[in-house]
Amino acid sequence: MAAKKSNRAGHSARRLMRSSKTRKPSSQAETDDASKHRSDNTDKAVNVDEANAVLCDRVTDLRKKHKLTLDQLATASGVSRSMLSQIERGQANPTLAVTFRIAQAFGISIGELVDQPWSSSPIEVVHGSDANNLFRSDDECQVRTLSPLHMEKNIEFYELRIEPGAALSSAPHYEGTKELLTVARGSAQVSAGDTDSQLGKGDSAHYRADLDHSIRNVGNSTLVCYLVVTSQ
Repeated sequence: MAAKKSNRAGHSARRLMRSSKTRKPSSQAETDDASKHRSDNTDKAVNVDEANAVLCDRVTDLRKKHKLTLDQLATASGVSRSMLSQIERGQANPTLAVTFRIAQAFGISIGELVDQPWSSSPIEVVHGSDANNLFRSDDECQVRTLSPLHMEKNIEFYELRIEPGAALSSAPHYEGTKELLTVARGSAQVSAGDTDSQLGKGDSAHYRADLDHSIRNVGNSTLVCYLVVTSQ
């Protein structure tokens, strides 16, 4: 995949070199402007490549490893063929929900899909204003991820907002998965298997998530809680 990108870049560069020979710049200022334009475009290309290289290569490698066509992966993931094609070519910046569906299609977590070395900065910020961090947002429930994607191999951290009468229900996760829920506002009913528990503001519950489980708002106002998911 990387070699193909390099070849395309090389061909483009050679075309630019050939076209630049057809006329000479009329002034030194024009030469400087052209040089700056090429430099700006190069910087932008590098930034795009750095942002998408991991996901681009991983999706391509995993698809080929599983011997799937783009159409087959689109059917398995629920992500359109055109979006998958753009992701593999490094031309798209998919949302968290799209990334999650692709990971599920391969039977891995988001962290495993986008695993990369820890940032050089000792502080990594997940911005609340970034819509890409919304895993789900509808009239009943909003799920926002609070943990960096590369951490989600072993631990996931979410903010949940559930409207009155609504519930967030999940099928069993991998064996050994557990969840820790803390209620910040409202009242909740947590179910795991055949067991239920009522939680109020400030209460926490730790339960098995390798069983059918759910979080239901049993109050009259929006339930706000924080969920930590861990796996062995």
